[in-house]
Amino acid sequence: MKATVNWKGNLAFEGAGDSGVPVKLDAESTVGGEGGGARPMELIALGLAGCTAMDVISILQKKRQNVTRFEVTVDAARAEEHPKVFTNAEITYRVTGSNIEENALLRAIELSATRYCPAQSMLGQVFPIDLRYEIYEEDANGERHLTCQGSWQEVSQA
Repeated sequence: MKATVNWKGNLAFEGAGDSGVPVKLDAESTVGGEGGGARPMELIALGLAGCTAMDVISILQKKRQNVTRFEVTVDAARAEEHPKVFTNAEITYRVTGSNIEENALLRAIELSATRYCPAQSMLGQVFPIDLRYEIYEEDANGERHLTCQGSWQEVSQA
């Protein structure tokens, strides 16, 4: 895999990886940027969220789960001192649908965490990652109602 960034002035860059899809990067105005793009550490968190989300939704679809909405949030804490690395993270999977089976979701999360998601495998060796999930049913009015929530064991060796 190869990624390249090109300077656009000040602290702004535009990058692309093997896919060729352009990504804007910039720093916050408080440190000299203009806020016109994602911060590099945001992209790491987004990569983690996207990697595990693709695994989990793919597995849920194969298990014929009737998912109507799916959201994955990564909440990562950072060190106070430079280089301000991630010190831990919590991934929350929010699944909405009809008759979502908790065991199907847990298995999908487990497979992503232990077998399929390289971002989670790599980052989990550096800092602890806790996994949480919420299952919602959607009523006829489109309102979501929490039916189940829990956590999957910590996946990191850190």
